[in-house]
Amino acid sequence: MSCKNEPYMLVFGVSVCDIIGFTYQNYQAKDSNPGNVRISFGGVCRNIAENMARLHVNTKFISILGDDEKGKSIQKAAKEIKLDMSDSLIVKGESTPTYMAILNEQGEMESAIVDMKITDRVTEEFINSKAECIKNAEYMVVDTDNPMMLEYLLKTYQGETRFVLDPVSATKVARVKHLIPYFHTIKPNRLEAEVLCGFSIENDDDVRRAGAYFRELGIENVFISLDEDGIYYNNGEQEGIIKANKVQVVNVTGAGDSCVAGLGYGFMNGLSIVDTVKYAIAMSAITISHADTIHPDMGQAIVEQYLQRMEWVENYYK
Repeated sequence: MSCKNEPYMLVFGVSVCDIIGFTYQNYQAKDSNPGNVRISFGGVCRNIAENMARLHVNTKFISILGDDEKGKSIQKAAKEIKLDMSDSLIVKGESTPTYMAILNEQGEMESAIVDMKITDRVTEEFINSKAECIKNAEYMVVDTDNPMMLEYLLKTYQGETRFVLDPVSATKVARVKHLIPYFHTIKPNRLEAEVLCGFSIENDDDVRRAGAYFRELGIENVFISLDEDGIYYNNGEQEGIIKANKVQVVNVTGAGDSCVAGLGYGFMNGLSIVDTVKYAIAMSAITISHADTIHPDMGQAIVEQYLQRMEWVENYYK
């Protein structure tokens, strides 16, 4: 896909091959344990990109992969959902980022190995080689996995596109606190927002104070995830909190990723900020209703069904 064709969303981040072993019973260290092994593809930005592609948002995803079978499988899966990874960095002779864990019969981790060495191969030169795609993107979604490259990206391409931040974790976002004014949109959770604004968020007044703080930094769209209390939003013109009642929870992993994808859908389809938040919440609700990180049926049809049947609680401030 050319970088000059129809409008597109650009996502930049890591792809991970997750290999998880589940023991059936009585885990024994230093022994072969009966169980099952599941292989899936993850990574915060990859999950965001896949969710958007499943919604038919025109999405480009720049990632880093080895030329091994894991990397080839990730590329094949992307093609099947029309997620464009053609601008990714493929490193010959290297291993695609991999997370391997063993869980006992209670689902608790006994041991894990993380192979992310290849991510060091992302350089300023590589980023600059994608300048055209960055500048022509409507929005660019990033996370906080690589603070040095993130700082270079933001400072080099400030004003060239609209950057959207998924903070990933409170620990990681603390390392990029000084970069927050460069973002067009941020979507921290409550804890991440507390780290960024420097005070506790315990009630609605606190979250509004945080929203005002971020707006004063020049951020256009502020979204703060409040877990079961919903999502706070503020774009300067409209401000409020929206939540959904009676949401079934099976596995909360991936809820934040699908939420960001829902925001991206709203941006690219010209939805109001209220409808964008509802779309994001619906996608999160769909995600946590299934054991997988990305719901296998994720798409526009199931989101529309959820939007119609969800019980909304809306609190508007302006």
